[in-house]
Amino acid sequence: MYRAAIVGTGGIAAAHAQALTDHDRARLTAVVDLDENRARTFAGSWNVPTVAPGLTTLLETGDVDLVHVCTPPSTHAPLALQCLRAGVNVIVEKPPTLSLAELDTLAEASRASGAHLATVFQHRFGAGAARLRAMAAAGDLGRPLLATCETLWYRDAAYFEVPWRGKWETEGGGPTMGHGIHQFDLLLSVLGPWERVTAVAARRDRHVDTEDVSMALVTFADGTIASVVNSVISPRQVSALRFDYSHATVELSHLYGYTDADWTVTPAPGHAAVAERWAQSPSAVQSGHDGQFAAVFDALDSGTAPPVTIEETRRTMEFVAALYASAFTGTPVNAGDIGPDSPFATRMDGAGAPWRAVRIG
Repeated sequence: MYRAAIVGTGGIAAAHAQALTDHDRARLTAVVDLDENRARTFAGSWNVPTVAPGLTTLLETGDVDLVHVCTPPSTHAPLALQCLRAGVNVIVEKPPTLSLAELDTLAEASRASGAHLATVFQHRFGAGAARLRAMAAAGDLGRPLLATCETLWYRDAAYFEVPWRGKWETEGGGPTMGHGIHQFDLLLSVLGPWERVTAVAARRDRHVDTEDVSMALVTFADGTIASVVNSVISPRQVSALRFDYSHATVELSHLYGYTDADWTVTPAPGHAAVAERWAQSPSAVQSGHDGQFAAVFDALDSGTAPPVTIEETRRTMEFVAALYASAFTGTPVNAGDIGPDSPFATRMDGAGAPWRAVRIG
């Protein structure tokens, strides 16, 4: 029975609390928030026995096995670093850090203390994604050829009135960093190592410092090519992925979470058995935090790093940095190009977005 604590009791914290409540392998024992009244209200709603005055005090008690960081993005790295240095495992919401450099600092702290960091990329753990990866690995789908990944969402002006949103210093980026990251992380988990990114990013309509739309062409190590689109200016919202294999097209269309009903499989001529194999293990469970937390507990039980590990997270975060680097420099970026001396290693906008001195409208 793992003793879990939540730091930050804003909107996403409820998803963590619900998932922890649904599991019989964890107990939510404490919450922390800068707003004590909000923390106490949250604790009362979820029957949490302890409202700690701060993370330092909570860690000093030694009464916690896993800390869930649900605070705004700019606080993720310092809070996670504090947990790791105290030898306490931590699971952090996306984006895990604002930069590759911050993530590398957390990796060093993890190696030094032996405590683990996991990033919440819950869409990897839905039944459909697991089935897709298994069938691809078994060769049932044939060779991967082409993929598309679209996160077309809509966030109005009121959404960006929250002080930390839409700013490189506090959010780390726009829809590439904070919205589309879920879908293209799932894409990367299916297709494996990416090799090259050619991208554009723009601020088309929102009064923000970051981009409000980005597009990328991606080449993978095995030659597969993909397009990735991230937007917060699209009134008809959808989260859509499509994978074209030599034996079938596999598609997912949802918004914030999926079930088997959101997937379709179209076999190529002569490969009808692909659809039959897909239908052999149906699931009615929606993708979400529950599935990932179960995998986290399994890993902790076995003494291994819980998913999504720092190494896996870094591949996704390097993709984000490469997309911005390509968009702002006008050149393709290969995996491994962004070294510690690159401005894109310490800030996702590098030396600054090209529109930083331009007003909208």
